[in-house]
Amino acid sequence: MKPKSVITAVSAVALALLLAAASPATVQQAKSPYPSMAPLEQYLMADRTAEIALARSAAPASISQDAEVLVLGRHGYETAVKGTNGFVCLVERSWDEGIQGTNFWNPNVRAPFCLNAAAAKFYLPRTFKRTALILAGRSKEQMFDALKAAVAANELPGPEPGSVCYMMSKQGYLNDRDHHWHPHLMFYFSNTDPATWGANLPGSPVIAIEQPEERLLTFLVPVRRWSDGSLDMP
Repeated sequence: MKPKSVITAVSAVALALLLAAASPATVQQAKSPYPSMAPLEQYLMADRTAEIALARSAAPASISQDAEVLVLGRHGYETAVKGTNGFVCLVERSWDEGIQGTNFWNPNVRAPFCLNAAAAKFYLPRTFKRTALILAGRSKEQMFDALKAAVAANELPGPEPGSVCYMMSKQGYLNDRDHHWHPHLMFYFSNTDPATWGANLPGSPVIAIEQPEERLLTFLVPVRRWSDGSLDMP
């Protein structure tokens, strides 16, 4: 796949940064089947044990078995399992998509993430803020305005060196078309030139997604195997 087609395929990953790479024409033509928020119950998982298992599926068991696990409750994310290795696993919902995304209110989205300690330190406060605003009834426009203002005011920290996220679950549901993308790792930076990674160049496996409003640059690197050890499709 070329970088732009890859970005389109993973646009419903619960990351606003992925939508920033979509072409204006594509965004304008897209019409969301989810124009507004569904009842909260549709975003929650009734089986807490199932949500813990899904969150842990984001990374190999050698990492996730000792990670802290968060689950989404009616008032936000809660700690379900305390960890010992500094990693934090959770299942993100649809409102982590970009403002133009057609899956922003899709209640089916379940995106398992597993963040190392450096990534959790900056990424989780953003996830918690997004979720708190949505659960408080804010529109997606109000949520993004508040998030942008918080980043500009340095109320939300930027990524530290070594920030990485595992997204290797084949059980995830990112959008209605693709369900899940390829297993991959994500590396976060604030001020880095994508060219230093050779990102988005023909033949390069590295995909760079820029999100200026959040002062965030993410590199996606596909890997060969899912977290359970099985091979990804070519």
